Amino acid sequence: MNPLLQKLGITIPIIQAPMAGTSTPAMAAAVSNAGGLGSLGVGATDAAGARDMIVKVRSTSNRAFNVNLFCHKPAVPDPAREAGWIEHLRPVFAQYDAQPPSRLREIYKSFLDNDEMLEMLLAERPAVVSFHFGLPSADRIAALRDVGILLLASATNLTDGRTIEAAGIDAVVAQGYEAGGHRGVFDEDAPDEKLGTMALTRLLVRELNIPVVAAGGIMDGAGIAAALVLGASAAQMGTAFVACPESSADSAYRARLLSAGAQHTTMTRAISGRPARSLANAFTAIGDAIADKEIAGYPMAYDAGKALNAAAKAKGETGFGAQWAGQAASLARALPAGELIAQLKTEMDAALRSVVG
Repeated sequence: MNPLLQKLGITIPIIQAPMAGTSTPAMAAAVSNAGGLGSLGVGATDAAGARDMIVKVRSTSNRAFNVNLFCHKPAVPDPAREAGWIEHLRPVFAQYDAQPPSRLREIYKSFLDNDEMLEMLLAERPAVVSFHFGLPSADRIAALRDVGILLLASATNLTDGRTIEAAGIDAVVAQGYEAGGHRGVFDEDAPDEKLGTMALTRLLVRELNIPVVAAGGIMDGAGIAAALVLGASAAQMGTAFVACPESSADSAYRARLLSAGAQHTTMTRAISGRPARSLANAFTAIGDAIADKEIAGYPMAYDAGKALNAAAKAKGETGFGAQWAGQAASLARALPAGELIAQLKTEMDAALRSVVG
């Protein structure tokens, strides 16, 4: 059996991506109960909220699941840049009879300095913890490993993959440029190599000595099979689960994902302040028309983005949401998560048989 799957305690090489704001305890439990690895994205909540999510998963599943943390550098206030972004958005707010926030807040705390989150994880001991945007300190990594937690981290290039391996992380998630949601780049201001999922997966498999999980643009069993043939130990899928009934995506997000609009995605900083792939919508159009350096940094820009989305939705406009989606979004299916896992396995097995035979 695949060694990583044995460590993860799963039977199917599918990890449900930890989509903060979209994945739910019900989804994580359903995926894990079906033989994959369900995930919780807790980067947008505090330790108490994360513990509540963990407890809810455990109330309906005794299987392993993943808890994902944001490891971005804590925000450094830039009053001039933040004020400029507020003013840039003011006319858009006005279209919906609303005012932008007077100042932008750091609404999400990084795990790098979140002692309460660390203490909660050490007490609850989820089977798997994963990191996005970077890595925590060596002592935090050691503390999690010492209580038996398996660790994963995202890389978008070989340099970050090597950093992950050197830090003692158990497996690396190869996040290709096709992936929906936030890029897992360690340094958001450095040039992005924009490596595709399959190229990055093969590169990391060849160059690293830890298991590789392929992520980005994988929507069906054939995509999973392709990743496995390239040497990946599993595939991580996020957009594929957004339309599941267990998802917390709103009706507008679901409708757009299942429409012709899903054929168009774009990388934008406008919604949150960090590069992220979204369905093309009214908010991404704002980002297309302005230089990245004029957009407030993460997560301050997210404070403005959430306020604008709320104001627009109150007036019936749904094009300002964080409608994260990968490049193959148009392949999405609205199936219950457990049924989707079963269908993906059937497709994967058929694809692998065709390769062998």
